[in-house]
Amino acid sequence: MKKYIPFLFALVLSVSVSAQYKPWTSAKQPLKEIKALKKQIKAPKFRKADYLITDFGAVGDGKTKNTEAFRKAIEKCSAEGGGRVVVPNGVFLTGAIYLESNVNLHLTDSSTILFSQDSNDYPIVFTRWEGMECMNYSSLIYAYEEENIAITGKGTLDGNSDLDNWWFWCGATKYGYNASRPGRQNPARAKLHEYMANRTPARERIFGNGWYLRPNFVQPYKSKNFYMADVLVKNSPMWNLNPVLCENVLIERVKVISHGPNNDGFDPEACKNVWIKDSYFDTGDDCIAIKSGRDEDGRDIGRPAENHIIENCEMKDGHGGVVIGSEIAGGAKNIYAIENVMDSKNLDRALRIKTSSSRGGIIENVFFYNTKVGAYKEAAVRFNMHYEKPGNHIPTIRNIWVENLTVDKGGKYAVFSDAYESSPVTDFTMINAKMVGVQIPYKVDYMKNVTLKNVTVNGQPLTELKP
Repeated sequence: MKKYIPFLFALVLSVSVSAQYKPWTSAKQPLKEIKALKKQIKAPKFRKADYLITDFGAVGDGKTKNTEAFRKAIEKCSAEGGGRVVVPNGVFLTGAIYLESNVNLHLTDSSTILFSQDSNDYPIVFTRWEGMECMNYSSLIYAYEEENIAITGKGTLDGNSDLDNWWFWCGATKYGYNASRPGRQNPARAKLHEYMANRTPARERIFGNGWYLRPNFVQPYKSKNFYMADVLVKNSPMWNLNPVLCENVLIERVKVISHGPNNDGFDPEACKNVWIKDSYFDTGDDCIAIKSGRDEDGRDIGRPAENHIIENCEMKDGHGGVVIGSEIAGGAKNIYAIENVMDSKNLDRALRIKTSSSRGGIIENVFFYNTKVGAYKEAAVRFNMHYEKPGNHIPTIRNIWVENLTVDKGGKYAVFSDAYESSPVTDFTMINAKMVGVQIPYKVDYMKNVTLKNVTVNGQPLTELKP
């Protein structure tokens, strides 16, 4: 009998997992879920005490390096129970900033934190790079296993990146790379992929100087209760806002303007209970890209992106407005994008789900509601299961609901799907969608249980999606 026990356990587990999946039948269901989720996501509260960085020796002349002043102010603030570390008017040059628990880094209206272009000012820390764990340069603002941390105020975070600093490491000539200058990430990227495939322990995957893997801008890692409000973020070396394995993340009224390579606006990775609202994105890559780790790292850790609200945001340039993937091996569920506006001739897609069979994972329960789109290039809704290289882990995409979508200046397709015959996009619903200026209504291959109600493309009803 013993030899049958693993089989029976697997069967029970399979039935249990399948039983949990129930596609929505009405928008009322996800709207109710959103209402309940909003009650769970709250900004942290801080002790009423201010620590002015100039009291710790900081000089706001844009030339004096203030790394130690930031460190001392943050450490003292945290040690005494927390409060605000205040950046007054001026331009404060610094290396990496480490946020400790119960600290709100607050920028006054005319303040700028200008980050150093010297890679030596960024210590090696445990981090993620393109969804893979490693030891690499600290993000410009970093935290690890901290609680109750924030970045607030109407000042500016300037990553100080350009064609001569950080960006050219991507190896693209349009971002300043040429063979005569040192620095190209390609060998390091390949080595990191090798480490991951071999399951080399993450703390033994050591990069940093000589490897040219650009740091991200803001990265709280394994932290709880992260809040960000009102600041302008610009000129990042790579991804801009990148909480990893965090819980209870609230972002509001933030503006991200950053057109460098891989300059995604907001990339929460394997996070739970995330709400970003009233924010603006004009970026060199995806405006918002929800992630959960790449390939072996994403699957082994097994933390999905879960319970995300994207509300009342404006997206301009970017590869996609709301994107799930591609580093999504841990899966994603309960993703709600509501009341958002997108419009740019340089915006490729409004809603994009991108994954591959080297990733695997389940992407389910995606709600795209009350969305206004001006112009886009490729597709209003794009499913792609063949992003990057294939593997042996066929992904699942299911229960995708799009309702109240308007497009004024459509691109090539309204709906574009590229899936596996063995794993079709399942339970796709589109209701009350009006799209004009579209070249081709749709291009799809494998889809199952498609519902279209009151959908028009260029004034003509769209009643089916067939290969």
